[in-house]
Amino acid sequence: MSQPDLARTLREARPVAPAELRERVRLVAAQSSPSRPQLVTWRRSLVVVVVVGAAVAAGVIATRPSHRAAQRHLIELAPAPAISHGSAASARAAVPAPSPSRVQRYSASLDLRVPTPAAVSSDTRRAIAIADSLGGYLAYVNVNAGGKTGYAEIRLRIPKVHVQEAVRQLSTLGRVIGENVQVQDLTAGVNVTDRLIARLQNRLAALRVQTQTTVVQREIAAITNQIERLQRGRATTVRTAHDATVEVSLSTPPPTPAKHHHPGPLHGLGVAFRWIGIGAVYALAVGAPFLALAALIWLGVRALRRRREDALLSRS
Repeated sequence: MSQPDLARTLREARPVAPAELRERVRLVAAQSSPSRPQLVTWRRSLVVVVVVGAAVAAGVIATRPSHRAAQRHLIELAPAPAISHGSAASARAAVPAPSPSRVQRYSASLDLRVPTPAAVSSDTRRAIAIADSLGGYLAYVNVNAGGKTGYAEIRLRIPKVHVQEAVRQLSTLGRVIGENVQVQDLTAGVNVTDRLIARLQNRLAALRVQTQTTVVQREIAAITNQIERLQRGRATTVRTAHDATVEVSLSTPPPTPAKHHHPGPLHGLGVAFRWIGIGAVYALAVGAPFLALAALIWLGVRALRRRREDALLSRS
């Protein structure tokens, strides 16, 4: 028998391992192969949970307002106390009477609170009508009543003899929340002007009886111009003091601030669970790709190891 035939005969006569022997070799190989370290263990998971919990607690502490800050916030949002009026008579503004024998610059202002923007518009017309009925007139008006809130600024000129009645009627348009009266006496200045005009007129009379030279005529013309200027200024002062200036401000109540309820005993627990849930969502969103990659690597290594074991058994 030739050598090639002998080699072929030996290969064909190669013994085949039984199935029990294959399974035993596989078990021995599995036990002898070094165990690979697990990527995810309960200790590592516990460390991750502790780190996430610490981050959540730090976020809760950082975002929770302090007691002083919360108290200051509540103070800033607290509405201003309303002016209390004991009776309907005290709710109406009262102003001093002007003096009929003295020259006075008289001004009064009223701040009135009305319920709605529609009331702002209607009360503005009523204020102008009150001024007309007392011999006065409208000097300035600015009305804005097109939204949820409204305001109006009105300036009226009313004869001083009727200013008390005007303020009384105007104060009935709304609730008085502010009042101011200013009286400036101008009598002393008017008297000084009258005395100066009298001296100039005496001087003018003396010049007119003198010989009318060029110098005398120039002095007469200068004194005459000065007297006319002083008389015009006095007339303007007396005329402007004849009428009183009454300013009326109408406004609706400011928007009511949101009520802040005191947190209950379980408020802190609810906040903690909410932040823990937020932290868990973020941890899952960030860690899911890494967990998936680790699972794929583990499956690949396991499949590769099985393939090597199968190759080893097939060679046996």
